[in-house]
Amino acid sequence: MQLLLLNGPNLGILGRREPGIYGTDTLADVEASVRAEVAARGWEVVAVQRESEGALIETLHARWDTVGAIVNPGALMIAGWGLRDALAAYPRPWIEVHLSNVWARESFRHESVLAPVADGVIVGLGSLGYRLAARALLALVPE
Repeated sequence: MQLLLLNGPNLGILGRREPGIYGTDTLADVEASVRAEVAARGWEVVAVQRESEGALIETLHARWDTVGAIVNPGALMIAGWGLRDALAAYPRPWIEVHLSNVWARESFRHESVLAPVADGVIVGLGSLGYRLAARALLALVPE
């Protein structure tokens, strides 16, 4: 049983990228925390970070056999229509996560084209949001 942890553009530089907004945890820290959350259930985490929408879509299509997904699309939340369509077709529950509170930032970040097809959305809690998304998926996916 595998959980997909999918991260979009610019998330590979977490820890160095605007730490006042995104925190000091690295993507490796985030991945380790998600692994710890789901380990008791026997789930493995398949962590993928890509800079392009097409690569994220290809990853999602290749991982339809996962039990669910945690997705931080980064800025693709704003205009990632292809990713939105791929996520709408994804046959498992998935949670959209954003490190920062997008509604406390620039107005162009106030709407996600992905959120309407997500099972849940977590924003503004930093890397804790990923752990909470993992807990939510543990509750959503039957044993």
